[in-house]
Amino acid sequence: MGKLRQKPIIFQAPTNVSLENGRIKMAGPKGDLQIDIPAKIDAQLEPTKVKLTVADEKDNPLLGLYNSLIRNAISGVSSGWQKTLELVGVGFRAQGTGSELILNVGFSHPVKITAPPGVTFQVSENKIIVSGADKYLVGETAASVRRVKPPEPYKGKGIRYLNEVIRKKLGKAAKAVGAASAAK
Repeated sequence: MGKLRQKPIIFQAPTNVSLENGRIKMAGPKGDLQIDIPAKIDAQLEPTKVKLTVADEKDNPLLGLYNSLIRNAISGVSSGWQKTLELVGVGFRAQGTGSELILNVGFSHPVKITAPPGVTFQVSENKIIVSGADKYLVGETAASVRRVKPPEPYKGKGIRYLNEVIRKKLGKAAKAVGAASAAK
C-alpha cells in the first residue's frame, strides 16, 4: 500500500472520468460520483488514467488517501459495491426493496429504514443486500441497519454481516457449574 500513491489510476472504457475546477467526476453504468481534490494535489487526466502528484513531500499521506478514494469511486461506478447482512433469530423478518426496508426484529413495532440516494436494498429470505456506487455510503447504510439490532453475545441473535464471527459468552448456568467444580 505504501507505493500505491505513485501508480496512476487506470480505468476502463465504460467508465467516463472528467476533471474540472479541482473536482473529479466519474460516470459509469452503476451511477455518477464526484470527488473534490484539495489545492495541494495536482491531478492530470489522460485518456485511460489519472495521475496525482504533490509539490511538498509532507502532503504524501493526502496523496495516498485521494488515490484510494478515486480508485474506490471508479470501481463503484463501474461494478458497484455491496454488503450483505443476515438476520439471525426466530421470527426476525425483513421486507421491502429499493429504497425502503422494514424490519421486524423483536420490537413491539416494525422498524422502517430509508436508504440515502444512490443506495438500494434487496431482501431474500434472511439476507439483506445493501448495494450502491459509493463505498462509504454503502458501508454507512449497512452499519445503520446492523445498529437496529446488533448480535447479542449469548445466543448471537440479531443483525450481523455475512460471515461475521460473534464472540459468545457463557451463560449464568455454565458459570455456576464451572465455579462449583472449581471450589471442590
